[in-house]
Amino acid sequence: MSEIKRIDPGPRICGAVVHGDTVYVAGTVAKDSSADAKGQTTQILARIDELLGKAGTNKSKILSCTVWVSDMRHYDDMNAAWDAWLDKANPPARATVETHLANPKLLVEIAAIAAK
Repeated sequence: MSEIKRIDPGPRICGAVVHGDTVYVAGTVAKDSSADAKGQTTQILARIDELLGKAGTNKSKILSCTVWVSDMRHYDDMNAAWDAWLDKANPPARATVETHLANPKLLVEIAAIAAK
């Protein structure tokens, strides 16, 4: 039976959970919600890098990402940060969805699934 490793557990969720050879990164938001969509995305992607590192993997092993934006007007700014961060040789499958986020100051949220 595969062990479950919880990374950065909080009162409601963990930053990431590792089961077998798969890492599940929780929906991640920016700590500084005063930043614009590009700035928030940059913060989120840095946090995803951190969580993946703690799990023993990296962005080249991301299989899938789901990106939520509060308004599609932020799509290009989110993608500017995404494109600068992306491992171009190993892009993941990705979906981007417009939705209301938990805090109106949040413009972007990203979840990821990666291999170890």
